[in-house]
Amino acid sequence: MAERKVMLLEQDDLMHPNTGESNFNESAYYNFYDRKQRLGGFIRLGNRANEGHAEMTICLYLPDKTVGFMFQRPEIKNNEAHDAGGAKFEVVKNFEHHRVSYNGKVCILKNPLEMADPAQAFKTNPYSRAKLELDYRAVSSGWGGELREKSADGNWASIKPSGAPGAEFARGHFEQLGHATGKLTLTDGGGPREFNIDGLGLRDHSWGPRYWQAPKYYRWLTMNFDEGLGGMATITVNRDGSVRPGGFIARKGQPNLNIVKVDIDTQFTGEQQLHDQIKVTCETADGAAPIVITGKVLSIIPLRNRRAGVVTRITEGMTEWNWDGKVGYGLAEYLDHLEE
Repeated sequence: MAERKVMLLEQDDLMHPNTGESNFNESAYYNFYDRKQRLGGFIRLGNRANEGHAEMTICLYLPDKTVGFMFQRPEIKNNEAHDAGGAKFEVVKNFEHHRVSYNGKVCILKNPLEMADPAQAFKTNPYSRAKLELDYRAVSSGWGGELREKSADGNWASIKPSGAPGAEFARGHFEQLGHATGKLTLTDGGGPREFNIDGLGLRDHSWGPRYWQAPKYYRWLTMNFDEGLGGMATITVNRDGSVRPGGFIARKGQPNLNIVKVDIDTQFTGEQQLHDQIKVTCETADGAAPIVITGKVLSIIPLRNRRAGVVTRITEGMTEWNWDGKVGYGLAEYLDHLEE
């Protein structure tokens, strides 16, 4: 049998062929946090070319503790680029340098929890014009890839999955820590507010069939402590009850270290029961003593996705992390189905 393994190829940082499934998705995502200004956020574009639209999300955690948010489903005709809904992602050099921009409206929420009812939240809160321009440069190597098979000529080829597209969440996926520099300008009736951004974050890129309803639930924790230390820890629980832990620790000058076991203890709070205090215990592939990292959510917004009668909540918490006295920041993303 030919050799098979999860491989990350140089071309994976570019757009992938549309493999034709009705729910084919290719998404790119960037998060960042400027700890000096207490300013952070994320932006995502997911191309659903076979459904005729993209999913565009931008979320800005602002220094005055308000949150700027916008979601759109702009029309697209193909999967040639991430460029829709005012957002645009450009690969300047694969796995080294990207440009990220957004020019459009954001809804300014004094109480981000109102986004649990998006129609009401968008109707009753004010808007600002947002212009975001970031240069996003890598501070670690990429982690992840796609399950591929080595052919007779030595190349690595994708493997056609045996499962149904509706049960897939990402055929290929990778993540990478980065350093974001640039500018955010918010313009409303009070005039422009300008912020020069210098922060750390994480980006990801996924391709293949996706429904947000495919897993039973997941927890996805991203963290940057400094340019030389960061990582990601995740647990996905599938519909069949199987549990898939994963993640990596990135240290400057060293290969990414796989996380092989993850335990997440969460304290939930409020009427919506959103995550607030987090303790994550990770075991790594080198057999070292478990890593224990604690987190406190600084600002949180519940987002919603509905399909075929299933209401899925994707809750995004900007989080302060502590690892043996080292302080870091990142997103704690929890996906749950409300009826379950």
